[in-house]
Amino acid sequence: MIANSKGSYIRVAPNKVRQVIDLIRGKTVNEAVAILSHVNKGCSKTIAKILDSAVSNAKMQGLTEEQLFISKITANQGPSWKRFRAAAFGRATGILKRTSHLNIELDLITK
Repeated sequence: MIANSKGSYIRVAPNKVRQVIDLIRGKTVNEAVAILSHVNKGCSKTIAKILDSAVSNAKMQGLTEEQLFISKITANQGPSWKRFRAAAFGRATGILKRTSHLNIELDLITK
């Protein structure tokens, strides 16, 4: 691992984030940025921000984007917000607004 970045308490369910991160796992940074810019999902902008932060951390060590690839990317479940919604017969039912913790690790491309 050369550089990493974490995003905590992202207000998107982890299963929705995993759909997007499966597309970029193992890709180079330039490929991942191109994929994220064309994916029509709400969390793709948040993932791109965290990826940009990891790239910036690698640039502090004197590396460039062309030398890096995504070696590990995970989306874990964070705490859920508990909310209530109106239901039939004057009742209320509980709903969970899920959050995610995202972790991106970058490594050098070896040829």
